Amino acid sequence: MNKLLLSLAFLTIGICAGAQQTKPAISFDEEIHDFGEIKEDGGTVTHSFSFTNTGGQPLIVHNVRASCGCTSPDWTRQPIQAGKKGFIKATFDPRNRPGNFNKSIIVTTNGTEPTKVLRITGKVLPKEKTIEDIYPREMGPIRLKTSHLSLTRIAPKEVKTEELEFINTSDSEVTIDFEAVPAHLHINVEPEVVAPGKKGVISAVYDAGVKNDWGFVVDQVYLKINGKSDRANRLSVSATIEEDYAAWTDEQIANAPVINIDNRVFDFGEIKQGEKVTHSFVITNSGKSNLILRKVRASCGCTAIQPDKNIIEPGESTNVVAEFNSRGMSGRQNKSVTIYSNDPKKSTMLLRLTGTVVK
Repeated sequence: MNKLLLSLAFLTIGICAGAQQTKPAISFDEEIHDFGEIKEDGGTVTHSFSFTNTGGQPLIVHNVRASCGCTSPDWTRQPIQAGKKGFIKATFDPRNRPGNFNKSIIVTTNGTEPTKVLRITGKVLPKEKTIEDIYPREMGPIRLKTSHLSLTRIAPKEVKTEELEFINTSDSEVTIDFEAVPAHLHINVEPEVVAPGKKGVISAVYDAGVKNDWGFVVDQVYLKINGKSDRANRLSVSATIEEDYAAWTDEQIANAPVINIDNRVFDFGEIKQGEKVTHSFVITNSGKSNLILRKVRASCGCTAIQPDKNIIEPGESTNVVAEFNSRGMSGRQNKSVTIYSNDPKKSTMLLRLTGTVVK
């Protein structure tokens, strides 16, 4: 009896081993391919990974998935018989991808190893930049690096300077003047006359004390090139005006105002087009000195804001009333109200009105 059981056990093991050997199995000639150095503007590169079905049953490649959209895979779609070969093809697009790359291709099959990972590596040599690449914004005879001069953060009384480079791409000399320049901005060009093929610099001096505003603000000025006005030649000048509390002491912070709002999001539910919704946000000063509401700004003209008062003593509250007019609107609505205050920890707070407008 023992000999019989032992024989059956060996027979079972043999059957399992034979079944295992008959399963499909994928075996790649290589699993990593290095493209070496390729040019960014040299077009796509392709490599085909060759594999063999080393099992005993037909191999099916279910899916091939790349780690990013810059790698486009292709593969043998029909079943691969035992002992036969197939391929996994990877195409890499180097456009706008300078530098080293290491991408994976995940292969899913019905083989003994259902998932295999291939890799393509290399280095993309950046293309030589053209004048258009360096100065993408065209304004008549000149090209600029951007049409936006950003002063980033600036203190309420600070005077700050920012510069913008441009190049004269015409065959003639160029002079530039500016129109619609606000009082808080002083803009000039160096040199005054820019020769053909030469560079110039637009310099903007921003006086936040004269601007007398808070938060993110934008002004539009217009370039008058060679005495000709063209409203398409527009330069945006932006700044975020806010106090710098980094230098405040622990004592100053402890004695500062603290802004608290009962509910920062108001959901008005569903209303019909043309209806108005009004909501009062209750603001309380839980700090130790006067809270100043410096500015209350809505995200668009459809929301009217009116604070009851701008100076709130410790322990007191006030209302900021927001009115949403749904005229001409439909669908889901999300409107914001930004409050700028002298709370050093929450000098900018965002409130929201949300809901749905139906016709």
